[in-house]
Amino acid sequence: MAEFGLSWEVLPLFLIIAFLYSSVGHGGASGYLALFALLGVARSEIAPVVLVLNIIVAVGGFINYYRAKHFNYKLLLPFIIGSIPGAFFGGLIKVPQDVFIIILGGVLLLASFRLLLVKNQLESRWEKVRDRIFLIGIPVGFLLGILAGITGIGGGIFLSPLLLLMGWADVKKTAAVSSAFIVLNSLSGLFAKVLSYTIHWDIILILGIVVVAGGQIGSRLGAYKFNPTVLQRLLGAVLLIAGLKMII
Repeated sequence: MAEFGLSWEVLPLFLIIAFLYSSVGHGGASGYLALFALLGVARSEIAPVVLVLNIIVAVGGFINYYRAKHFNYKLLLPFIIGSIPGAFFGGLIKVPQDVFIIILGGVLLLASFRLLLVKNQLESRWEKVRDRIFLIGIPVGFLLGILAGITGIGGGIFLSPLLLLMGWADVKKTAAVSSAFIVLNSLSGLFAKVLSYTIHWDIILILGIVVVAGGQIGSRLGAYKFNPTVLQRLLGAVLLIAGLKMII
């Protein structure tokens, strides 16, 4: 912890981020990056740590949502087929960082307002699209993978609002699919990062214990206790935080 200039007092903040993000099937990468930035830790130095924490929380979230029978592998598969090569190409793309972040932050804010302001759970249209999901999911997954590769996160922050707003999954199935999507994309990104950066297992051990606790509480409540409308509002709050973080 001292190596990164972090004090023990910041640990509850990591727990809160893990709790909030995991309740909607996310790993918390964008939240961890924002917190590290506020604490003055360079993004390039901390990237592998963020990805490992992201994987830890998302794996726990996936297990809880899978056990609660919310996972739909038929919905995940086409997005993963497209996103893995997309993430590779996204990592090679150079774009003006300021322009990209402002545009992306604006998109997340619009999605958050939609989820926060709609009164009822969004209508499901899965039956109408299931027979052509591969035709739609692979190219869409490729684009989402590019975004994930550029930003260096798992990509669930992009997939969740898409699935929900398009009506391809309800909010709990969205959380289950997004958590699996995040794990696979984050593993791919981590393999690339270990070639360039040192993995600081000491800080991962400490923060890992904290985010496991927050992630398990959040994902269990999300999978078994929270009603869909509450989860929809939580997802909207997560997107709002992420969007504001990118713009500010």
